[in-house]
Order: sequence, then C-alpha cells, then structure tokens
Amino acid sequence: MKIFVIAGEVSGDKLGGALIAGLASLRDDISFDGVGGPLMQAQGLQSRFPMDELSVMGLAEILPKYRALKARIHQMADAIIATQPDVLVTIDSPDFCLRVAKLVKARSDIKTIHYVAPTVWAWRPGRAAKMAKHIDHVLALFPFEPPYMQAAGMTCDFVGHPVVAEPVATDTQAQAFRAKHAVTGPLILALPGSRKGEVTRLSDRFGAALGQVAAHHPDATFVVPCAEPVMALVREQTTHWPVTPLLIPAQATATKRAAFKAADVALAASGTVSLELAANRTPMVIAYDMSPISRVLISRMLRVDTVTLVNLVSDSRVIPEFIGKKCEPDAIAESLRATMADPKAQYAAMGTTMERLGRGGEDPGLRAARAVLAAL
Repeated sequence: MKIFVIAGEVSGDKLGGALIAGLASLRDDISFDGVGGPLMQAQGLQSRFPMDELSVMGLAEILPKYRALKARIHQMADAIIATQPDVLVTIDSPDFCLRVAKLVKARSDIKTIHYVAPTVWAWRPGRAAKMAKHIDHVLALFPFEPPYMQAAGMTCDFVGHPVVAEPVATDTQAQAFRAKHAVTGPLILALPGSRKGEVTRLSDRFGAALGQVAAHHPDATFVVPCAEPVMALVREQTTHWPVTPLLIPAQATATKRAAFKAADVALAASGTVSLELAANRTPMVIAYDMSPISRVLISRMLRVDTVTLVNLVSDSRVIPEFIGKKCEPDAIAESLRATMADPKAQYAAMGTTMERLGRGGEDPGLRAARAVLAAL
C-alpha cells in the first residue's frame, strides 16, 4: 500500500508523525511518500523538499513566495499522479494542501483524506462545500465537527485531539519548578501568542493587566513561555511591563510542562493553548485582539458566541474571554483575580473537555490510522 502525505506546519508534522506511526503499527506493507517535518521523517518519510517552505502565514509573507508556492503545488500534484498512491492524506495547511487535492482530483480518482476539519462551525461555513468537491473523507479533531462535514457531502471521523496524548508534568516536577525559581506566592503564566503580530498587539495590555494583579498579589511570580520565533520580541516588549517576568523557551518542553503544571492561573491569547492549559488543569483567562479591519470582518462572519475551545468542547461558557474591543487591562485583571479566587467551575469544564477530546482512550494517531484504513 502506498500513502502520499503532505504537512505544511509544525502542528501538522505532529499529527503526521503520529499518523504514520499508527499506520506502521497496523500494517507492515505501507510505504510513505510526500512532504513532512522532522517528526514525520523520524517515522521513515523522506520529504520531497523541506516542509519549512510551506510554513508561511499572512498576505505580506505569502506574496514574495507566491510563485514558488504555486510551483510546489503543481509539483506535488504531478508527483501524486505519477506515483498513483492508494490515498492522498493532506494535513491542515488548507491554502496549500487543498489546492494540491483539487488538481489531483481533476486528473484522477485517487482517494483524498484531509486531516483537520475547517472551522466552519465558527466562520465561513461555505468552505466545507468547496472542500467536498475534491476531498472524500475528513479526520476531525473535535467531536462536534463530523455533522458539518457530512452535511457538505464528505464522510468524517472524529479521531481525537493530539493534546490528550501529550505528556503532562508531575506534581513533583511542578514543585521542583517552583522551588528552583523561588516561587512563594501565586505563579501566573502569560501567553501573548506565538506570532509577532499577536505579541505586538497584546503585550502592553497583558503587561498592564498583570501589573494590576501584582498590586493585589505582591508575592506573585510571572512566567512567559516564548516560542523561538518571538523570543527576542517578547524580551524587548516585557521590558516595558510593570512586572519582571521569567522568560522560558517553549522549545524547552520539560520546563514548559512544569511551568504549566505549577501555575495557579494563566492569561493566554486565544487558540489551542487553552487546550494545553486544560490538560494541565490550569485555570485561565483568554484575551485577544486583531487589526481593526480584521476585527470588523471577523465579527460579521463569526457564528459562535465564544472563541475559546474549552468553552466550545465542554458546552459551557466558564472560561472568561476578552476579545476585540473587550480586550482591556482593567477587565482582564479583575477576571484573573476572580479566577484565582474561585477556579472550581473551570476545573469541571476542563475535565469534560479532555474526556470529550479522547483522554483515556486510544491514542489519536492510532485512531486516525484506523480511520484512514477504514476509509479505503
């Protein structure tokens, strides 16, 4: 059996690595071809070119590389047609992957599977119908997504979210982190995003909110896990904060896990980080803002009353969020203090979220592998 698989982002490489490992554990006659990062390559994939070429986000970043990306799209489609795999599995990165799938479907009847459903439940519902023209089957990360895909004409399996398979620090490791950094009062995480635009927009407001918390908790310790691409920016931005945070590199995974486990509360930008916090039972407040134009456009298209994944998966609204115009330091600080004082409702929602995402069940990578084979 031949499987052609394409991932274009670090998160997709994680999914792809677990998927390939799962497939290899179920059958010993599978060969893999395509594009992936270090985790997929560690499972035996020989990437046709560096995955980093596809890890481009934002109009300003894409435009200079448009011709090269377009050439890669056609190169991949030609390679798939030439090798005639049993299935093409594309992982997230829809701007690249779905264009490849479209070209492949126009010239063949090769089975196409896309891993990570588009967030049509949140905005732009028409994406599912467009995707259904060249995708046969979808692997979904969230349990409420299959009906949206099926309504558009695709089959779909919920396979679980990878966060449930990621290691979590022990209480002993969390205590060791607190001891190493002389934490005697509350430990508060600040997570202003992993992209430069996010950090630039949110940093001053995060700092101002944390300064107000420090006025009520002078013994608090503030920790900022930083993604490598924004480490220098975060270091520069936090020099203006009224508190002096401890910066830790996010790629130091053991340290980051210990910090997440040790924290009493977190102030985080919107995104999958809320699921990481939930996995560690870390109470949280979500705050996010975007450019004025994006704020107007997205507010008109948004189809849900919350953007926090823990709220959506648990079908609750207990995680406070301050989005757009509501992203103001005074309100954020008040919510952080209230959350630290009484986090019980959040603990219940976080437990429900992890259960519904597959914690305690089969590894999501293996579930995804079974779903791929069943779809064939």
